[in-house]
Amino acid sequence: MRTAVVSVGERLSRARVQAFIGRDEQLGCFGEALDGDPQAPFAFYVYGPGGIGKSTLLRRLADRARAAGRLLVELDGRFVSRDPADFEQAAGPFLDVAGTVLFVDSFEHCQWLESWLWHHFLPRAADDTLVVLAGRRAPQPQWTADPAWSRLLHVSELEPFSEEQARNLLMAAQLRPEIRDRVLRFAGGNPLALSLAAAAGSGGCGNQEIWAPTADVLRTLLAGLIGEVPTAVHRRALEVAAQAHSTSEELLASVLPGEDVHPLFSWLRDLPFMESTHRGLYPHDAARETLAADLRWRAPNAFESIRQRLADEYLRILREAPEERVWTVTDDLFYLFREGETLARLRSWSREEEVHDRPLHPDDIDVLLRMAEETEGAASAELVRYWAQRQPQAFSVYRLVDTGRVVAFTARLELPAPADPQDVATDPVVAAAWRYTEATAAVSPGEHIGVSRFSIYPERYQVPSRVIDLSSSRAQAEAARARGRAYGFAVFRDAETWGARVRGTLDDTGARPRVGEYTYGLFGVDWRHLPVEAWLMNFISASQAPVLAGPSPVSRSAFDQAVREALAHWRDAGAFAACALMRTRLAADFADPVGELRALLRRAVDDLAGDPRGVRARDALAAGYFSGAPTQEAAARRLGLPYGTYRRHLRQGLDLLCEALWQQELHDPR
Repeated sequence: MRTAVVSVGERLSRARVQAFIGRDEQLGCFGEALDGDPQAPFAFYVYGPGGIGKSTLLRRLADRARAAGRLLVELDGRFVSRDPADFEQAAGPFLDVAGTVLFVDSFEHCQWLESWLWHHFLPRAADDTLVVLAGRRAPQPQWTADPAWSRLLHVSELEPFSEEQARNLLMAAQLRPEIRDRVLRFAGGNPLALSLAAAAGSGGCGNQEIWAPTADVLRTLLAGLIGEVPTAVHRRALEVAAQAHSTSEELLASVLPGEDVHPLFSWLRDLPFMESTHRGLYPHDAARETLAADLRWRAPNAFESIRQRLADEYLRILREAPEERVWTVTDDLFYLFREGETLARLRSWSREEEVHDRPLHPDDIDVLLRMAEETEGAASAELVRYWAQRQPQAFSVYRLVDTGRVVAFTARLELPAPADPQDVATDPVVAAAWRYTEATAAVSPGEHIGVSRFSIYPERYQVPSRVIDLSSSRAQAEAARARGRAYGFAVFRDAETWGARVRGTLDDTGARPRVGEYTYGLFGVDWRHLPVEAWLMNFISASQAPVLAGPSPVSRSAFDQAVREALAHWRDAGAFAACALMRTRLAADFADPVGELRALLRRAVDDLAGDPRGVRARDALAAGYFSGAPTQEAAARRLGLPYGTYRRHLRQGLDLLCEALWQQELHDPR
C-alpha cells in the first residue's frame, strides 16, 4: 500500500514548526485574530534589527493562516516599485476577497508607503482580512498614538532569544556541547547569527578550542545584520562602536580625528541594531561580534589601531574627566581586552547580574550587618559597624536594577598616615596592612593607603562577579585620581585561590590576619613605584598571554561547561563516558577513565567541606547530582531548604568545584 504523498510545501511547513522557537506573544495574538476574535487586532507590525527572526516569524504566521484556509498575499518590500498603484495591484485580493491575509516583509525598503497605507489603502480592506508588516524600523508614532488605529494595530519589537532559547536552538542543531559557549558568546541571542554559527560549528571543527566564525559566515552576517554601509568612514565609525563598551559622540571624535562625527553619530543612532543609553550607543551582541571578528580577520592592524586609540582615550579620561565620569572608565578599558586570560580570571562580564551601586544610607545598616554575619561571622559584622560609623562614604551598596533589593556591599577605606591607633587596635586586617608598609616602605605624613576592606555578596561570595567588577573599577579610578596614595590593598578570605587570580597584578604581602573564625589574605601594590596608568596597561598586557603551569586542551570556559556536563550526565554511564571532561588532562592516563574520573569528582565535591563556607555548597552538589533526586526541586526538599536558598548554594558549589578542578587541570591532574 502506497504511503500518502506529502508535498514539499507541507514538508517545509512541518520543518518550520519543529524548528521554531519562542515568539509566543506574536503567535497567540495572531491566532486570536485568525479565529475571528472581535477584540483582536486587524494589523500586525513586527520590527527589529537584521537577523532577529522577522522573516522566520512571518513564514510561521503564513503557515498558520494557510492551515486555517485563508488566502495569502505575500510581498517583499525589496521588490515593491515606488508607484502605490503597483503595490495596490499586487495586493489586489486584500481589497476584494474576504478573509485574505496580506504579508509584507522587508518593509523598511518601502517605508515611504507607510502614510499612504494607513490613510488610503488599509481602510479599504475586504471583510475579515488581516495584514502583517515586518521591517527594521518602528512604525511612525502617530499611528500607535491614533485612538482609532491603536485598537486595530498590534506593534511588537522582536527581542533577541533568551540564553535558554539560544541553547535550545543550538541543541536542536546538534551542535557539540563543548563549543556551544563559544558560539553563544559570538552570536548572543540573534537567531540568524546562532543558526549560521551552529551550521558552521556542526560542520566538523576538529578542535573545540579553535572554533571561530568562518569568512563565509562573517560575510553573510555582515549582509544580514548590518546591511549596506554608505562610505568607508561610516564603516570605521561602526568598527569603533563594535569595540567600545559604549560610544558617545565625543569618544567617536577622539578615535576618528579630523572627521565630522556628528552626522556619523546620528547615522549610528538610527541603525536598528543599536541601543541608546545615558552613556552612549552600543550594538546588539551579534552585530558587535560580527563587526569585530570581521575587522580582526580582514585587517588585524586596523583592529589593533582602533583598540589602542580607545585605550589612550580611556586613560586620558581617567586623568582629566569630571569625577562622575571616571567611575566607569576602567570598566570600559578592560572591556576592550576582555578575551585575555587574566581578565577572564578576574572579571565576570555577567549579564545575569544587573546591579547598580549607591552610597550607604542609614536604613541599609541592618541589612549589611546581617549579610556580613551570614558570610564572615559576628566579629566581621562588628567591624562593618565600626567602619560604617568611621567612614560611611567608603561604602557602596549594590541593588538589583529590576527590584531594588540590596544584594551586596563593598567598602574601600582611605587611611591617612600616621596610622590611627584605634583603627589598628580594632581591625586586624588594617593593622596587618600598616605593619606591611612599615616593613617595606613607610608611608609619609600627607600620604595615605587605600584598603578594599569588605566585599560581601552572599549569593556569590568572593567569586568573580559583577559586584567585584564594579568595586574594582571604582578602586582603580580612586587610586588614579587620589593625591598622595602610597599603597592599595585588597582582602580575600580564600587567599590561595585569589593569589593565583591576582598573580602578576597584586603582590601577596604574606600577611594572614584572623577575624573571628576566619583568616584573610592581604594583597597590595605600591602606587609610588608603579603609577596606576602603567599598572593598568601592564595588567592588560599580561591578560593577552595566558600563563599556565601546564598545557590544557580546553579553555577555562569550556572546562567549566565540561564539569557541568559531567555532573548532568552522572546517572547515565554512556553519556558520561562521552562527555567533554573525558578529553581533559584530568582524565589522561586513567586505567579506568569513567570509574576513576567519577571517583575524582566525588572526592573534589567532598573536599569542598574542608572550608566552612563549602559545607553547604558540598551538600547542595551531592543532593543535586549524586543522591538520585529526580529534580533540583526534589534535592532542595531532601535538604529541607527553600528552592531559592538551595539554588544559591548550588551555584556557589559549582563555582568552587570548577575552580578547584581547574587548578588540578593546570597544576596537578592527580
